[in-house]
Amino acid sequence: MRRSALALVAVTLLAVIGTDSYTHAQAQNQAPQAAPTIASLVDREISAIEKEVVDAAEAMPEDKYNFSPESLNIPGGEYKGVRTFAVQVKHIASSNYFIWSPLTGDKIPENIKDGNGPADLKTKADIIKFLKDSFALGHKAAATLTTENMLQTAEHSKSPRLRLATFGVAHAYDHYGQMVEYLRMNGIVPPASRGK
Repeated sequence: MRRSALALVAVTLLAVIGTDSYTHAQAQNQAPQAAPTIASLVDREISAIEKEVVDAAEAMPEDKYNFSPESLNIPGGEYKGVRTFAVQVKHIASSNYFIWSPLTGDKIPENIKDGNGPADLKTKADIIKFLKDSFALGHKAAATLTTENMLQTAEHSKSPRLRLATFGVAHAYDHYGQMVEYLRMNGIVPPASRGK
C-alpha cells in the first residue's frame, strides 16, 4: 500500500512537472498580448457587426435586393413605403459615414445626399463595396479613440467621441435585425444562424 501511495505521488509530480514545463514552453512560444485599449475594444465591436452585416448582404441574391415586405401584402403588416433590402444596406453604410466621419475628419462622399444612400448604386457588388468602405471608416474612427479624448465632443458634432463610435455599432445592429427578417422572408437562413 505504501508503494502504491509513493507511486501515485511520483506519477502526480511527474504530471505536474510535465504540465508546468509544457505550459512554460507554450507561454514562451506565444507572443505577448497587448493590453486592451478603448480603441481596440471599440474596433472589436465594429468588426463583429461588420461581419454580421456584410455576411447578410452577401447572402441575399442580387435579384432580391429590391425586395421589401410591402410586396407580400400581409394584412395589418403596415409595410407601405419601408426600405428595400438594398436601401437597408445603403442606409447602414450612409449612416456609418455620417456617424464616424466627425471622428476621422474624413469628408462624407458627395453622392450621399440622405440616409438612404447613393441613388446611383444599383448593383449588389457596388452596394457591398460601399458598405465595406463605410466600415473601413469605422475602424479608422475607432483608432482615434484614447482615454484622454473619448469624452470630448467631436468636431462638427454635439456628441462625445465614444458615443459616436459606439452609436455606429448600435445603429448597424438595429438594421441588421431588419436585414435578417428580409432574408428569412425570402427563405434564406442568415449566415450567423447556419450550423457550423
